[in-house]
Parts: sequence; C-alpha cells; structure tokens
Amino acid sequence: MLSGIRKKVLAGKRITEEDALRLFETDDIFTLGALASHVAAKKNGRKAYFIRNRHINPTNICVNRCKFCAFSRSQGQEGAFELTIDEIIRKINEEQIGSVRGQGARSIKSSGRQVAHHSSPITHHGISEVHIVGGLHPEWPFEHYLNMVSAIKKHFPKLHIKAFTAVEIDYFSKISGHSLDDTLKALKKSGLGSMPGGGAEIFNEGIRNQLCPEKISGDRWIEVTEAAHRAGIRTNATMLYGHIEKIADRVDHLSRLRGLQDRTKGFQAFIPLAYHPRNTEIEGSYTSGIDDLKTAAVSRIFLDNVAHIKAYWIMLGEKISQLALMFGADDIDGTIIEEKITHSAGALTGERLTAEQLVNLIQKAGKTAVERDSFYRTVRTYR
Repeated sequence: MLSGIRKKVLAGKRITEEDALRLFETDDIFTLGALASHVAAKKNGRKAYFIRNRHINPTNICVNRCKFCAFSRSQGQEGAFELTIDEIIRKINEEQIGSVRGQGARSIKSSGRQVAHHSSPITHHGISEVHIVGGLHPEWPFEHYLNMVSAIKKHFPKLHIKAFTAVEIDYFSKISGHSLDDTLKALKKSGLGSMPGGGAEIFNEGIRNQLCPEKISGDRWIEVTEAAHRAGIRTNATMLYGHIEKIADRVDHLSRLRGLQDRTKGFQAFIPLAYHPRNTEIEGSYTSGIDDLKTAAVSRIFLDNVAHIKAYWIMLGEKISQLALMFGADDIDGTIIEEKITHSAGALTGERLTAEQLVNLIQKAGKTAVERDSFYRTVRTYR
C-alpha cells in the first residue's frame, strides 16, 4: 500500500491528503519512520535542536471555557492567579541570576564522550527566549499586554519574546477596537519577536464546536496567523490530537496549514500536541506512543514546506520525544522551566530539563545536538 507513496517521497514530490490518510492507517510503522527520517535528513541532516527558554503564564483567568482545558479559571475561583508585570520580571530575573551563578560548572559526560563544542564544556548561561501564553483576562486592557512586553524588553533587551497565540491576538483586537494589523504592529513595536502557534486545536468546525465553542474558528485562526506573517512576525503552528477527532480531521488540519505556508512562508515549526485528559470536561485517555510517532512522521512527510517538526517533550515525555527524533522530528523544544497548562491536565513529565539533559537525550538518539536561537540559528553544536 505504501509503495506508491514511498516513490513520491523519495522523489521529493508532494503527497496528497489521501496519501496522508493511508500513512496514518498503515501498520508498517518502520517504513513510515524511515520515510519521515529521510525527509527530515534532507532538510536538517542529523541535527536535532533545543533552546534555553522559560515559559511564563501571566494568568489562568479566562473568559472562555474550552472543554479540553484544565488550566482556565474564573475570577475568584480556587486556583485562579494573575501575575503582575513586576512578578513576571522577577521570574525571568531569577532564572538569569541563577544561570550566572552556575557559570564555570564542570563539563558533562554523555555516552562516554565529553559534551562540547570545539572542546569547550557546557556553560550555564541564561535563557535566550521567554514563551508567554495565558488566559483571556476579562479586565486587563490591551495596554497591559503592551506594557508587559515593553517592560520585559526594557529589563532584558537581548531576550527574545515569543508570546500570545492567535486566540489572544484576536481578543486583543476586540478589546482594543484596533484592526488585526494595528494590533500586531503595536505588539511588534513594544518588543514582540514571534508567536508560539497555539490555539489551533483542530480546525474542523464540528469538532471545534464540541471542544471549544467559545474560541475563535479555525478560519479565524488562519486569518490572524496570516496577518502575523504579513506583519513580519514568524510563528509556529500546532495541532491538538488524540481527543474526539478522526484521522481525516487531522489530515484536513495539516492541509490547511500547508496551504497557509504556501502563501506566506511564515511558519518556523509545526508542533503536534498530544491531548492530556485529566481535569477536563471531555476526559478520555492519553495518546499511545504509536499514535504519537505516527503523527510526528506523517506531519513531517506531509508538511513539506515547513522546516521543522517539534517533539514537545512536556507532552510526549522524554523517551517518546527521543524516539520521535527517528520519526521525522528535529526539535525537542527547550529547558521550559515552568509549564502549567499541560500539567493542569495531567502531564506526567517534570516542568524543566537542563541543557545537559537535553543534549544527552539528543545524542543518545544518535543525533547531533544543536542549541538554537528563536529563529533556528545555531548558537552551539555539541559533539
């Protein structure tokens, strides 16, 4: 069944939606992995990337109530929180100070080899990126978010700010009365560097209405993201899978992303997000390792115009993320430091990994570990 698709992939030809359905349906996981690895190697060689980053969620208070979300709260509800801008600055500063104190730490041994770049040890320098997403707060004005971004940029001028999903951008536009273009322009002027790509979930309208009826539509997500690309703001793209969707819904989702990338070339990476069921309204079960690997592999083959596929270790776990590097993924995200959204829904992972641990995971998968910046420029290669 896969022979015709295999010939297409090896010839560098684009596969169809029907081909993608067949790839999802196949039990030949090894051929699928080999094809995805072939595509990944053509794009990125044996490199597998990570970044020193920190997640910050400014608030979990949200006007929406997505049924798959265990993170959001109402004002006054137990567990609700909202960080001040000063508290956000302190969180970033604590990490940077801690990194400075770690300077000069010993080199690390991994698989019998020194983890090094040009014979130099891993050093404990600060994060290069802060990742900010949160709830749609009912009382914060748009100016609050502009002040948040500009304050971070003022205190940490070299820190890249990757912040706000298309859902948040749409909300900012509504509460400010500004157009999408003007909203994005104001954020970029304040210091926004890129966007993370969340909120896409599944684009199929029927499924989306069951998952998150209050959230913007899939078409609106595409519209907002296209506006970001038009404004010169690079983004990622995501897909939440493993809940109530069908395989055909995944393929449709991937197809719409591929079409947008054909038009804008604005996506840096695609991130399949494995559904976590705890404390959600729809409940269900965790995804299987086989489904996780299949989804990474099909995504790599189908999204021929997207440079990078991310195996998000927070959701997949360290071992499946490591395996995904042999099924088309070439990035396992970063140090993270504090992740709340997936952990609210029962993530089985920790909230941080060190650079040493990430390098070790990558190298033991037989890949070359590359520390990157927010635009996939090489900071350091570990050999």
